[in-house]
Amino acid sequence: MTDQPSVTVPEPTIIHSINDAECRRFQASVELVGKRWSSGILLAIGRGSTRFSEIVVAVPGLSDRLLAQRLKELETAGMVDRQVLSTTPVQVHYRLSARGGDLLASLQPLVAWGQRWGEPLIEQ
Repeated sequence: MTDQPSVTVPEPTIIHSINDAECRRFQASVELVGKRWSSGILLAIGRGSTRFSEIVVAVPGLSDRLLAQRLKELETAGMVDRQVLSTTPVQVHYRLSARGGDLLASLQPLVAWGQRWGEPLIEQ
């Protein structure tokens, strides 16, 4: 017997039909969010980390090379806006676009689930 909290499981939402275009959009969304580090980067930016160095610190284990790659992908996908300030030295700030903010809001239930149930997954 485990010490898992008792939970009332809600009835699943039944999707009676999904067309091919909806399926492809859903799959593309899951692949974007499921790409290693992408969700962590979105969460870090959503929590206020706007500079490259701040995001690296906010997402432990993320390399500079991979952060640069993921930021380009997220920018191309319209999730992140990049702002270059012509200061000396040049500063680059990242923020969530409206699309990225909407995605982050839809991820909040998954973040809550991970806080509640994710520990055994990390230990595996």
